[in-house]
Amino acid sequence: MVVESPLVAALGLVATAAIFWIIRWDAVRSEIARPQLWAAVAAIPFLVGVSLYLFATVPTTGVIMTANTGLVLYTFEREVVTEGDEPAEPGQLPHAPSESTRGDDGSEE
Repeated sequence: MVVESPLVAALGLVATAAIFWIIRWDAVRSEIARPQLWAAVAAIPFLVGVSLYLFATVPTTGVIMTANTGLVLYTFEREVVTEGDEPAEPGQLPHAPSESTRGDDGSEE
């Protein structure tokens, strides 16, 4: 096996390490359980995607979907963990100011 793109291989390894570090940092900051596991869940599929690009003849869409899988899973987990526990109010967007903080003319007080 000869790597035809050593620059892509080097950038893939650097990007994988960066993804691992950034996801771990964000998971610790967001208080998500098992930050190293989530960092690995995000970084390993990215590395597999880079490997597919370098060593296999697969469609580009498959490479992109494989590389993004872990990042998407982490994003979903982060959204679930960081959303509030308050019940949804009909007719109001989440995290929007409630009607009680608005004045008679509709401006916020």
